[in-house]
Amino acid sequence: MQIRRLRAYACEVTQPVPQPGPPPKTSLTERRKAATQLDIARAAAALFAEHGPDGTTAEAIARHAGVALRTFYRYFRSKQDAVGPLLSGGAERWRALLEAAEPGSLAKTLEVAVREALAVPDAHAAEQFRWTRGLLRAAEHDAALRAVWYRVNQDSEERLLPVLARLAGPGADALEVRLAAAAATDAIRVALEAWSATDAPATGPGSPAELAVRCLRELTGGMRLLGH
Repeated sequence: MQIRRLRAYACEVTQPVPQPGPPPKTSLTERRKAATQLDIARAAAALFAEHGPDGTTAEAIARHAGVALRTFYRYFRSKQDAVGPLLSGGAERWRALLEAAEPGSLAKTLEVAVREALAVPDAHAAEQFRWTRGLLRAAEHDAALRAVWYRVNQDSEERLLPVLARLAGPGADALEVRLAAAAATDAIRVALEAWSATDAPATGPGSPAELAVRCLRELTGGMRLLGH
């Protein structure tokens, strides 16, 4: 199975990276669905922080979120899956910043977006980082929760591809674009994991933003696409 996946990936990296089209409009139903999912995710994170994943049930999460159990299972397969929207929130913000950027120095654009995406401008952002730290610490001892975290990062990398392809320009090498997307995604992942293992603040030295920029520079130091 692993060999087949590697062969499939080897074929994929030789294909042109798709260019993004106009962003799809979000319907009212989709916005309500996303809001419900986020409410459930927050309830799951709060209960995980208090009782741990082992001490939390899907029933308890649904009750805490104020939804029926069938509603919970309409959106999520398991209690660990429920925190996916929280863990992916930062990736969505980071991707939106890059989508709004103009083509230019890709290395500089990535660093600026990293710093802004991991900034802590208000209490809401600070709360998001507290949730992320708690969830990543819990994931160290919960394989299912780690799987959700890895899946969130894989999805982020794949969705970043067309964004970086636009910023890199039509003549960019597809493999280099894929490597840049992987490196940028891993820079943030590793930074958040390293930060979560410490008691460092969310801003300043040792913060996710500072660590992510450092990781980004280390991982992309030899990439021609980024001008190195």
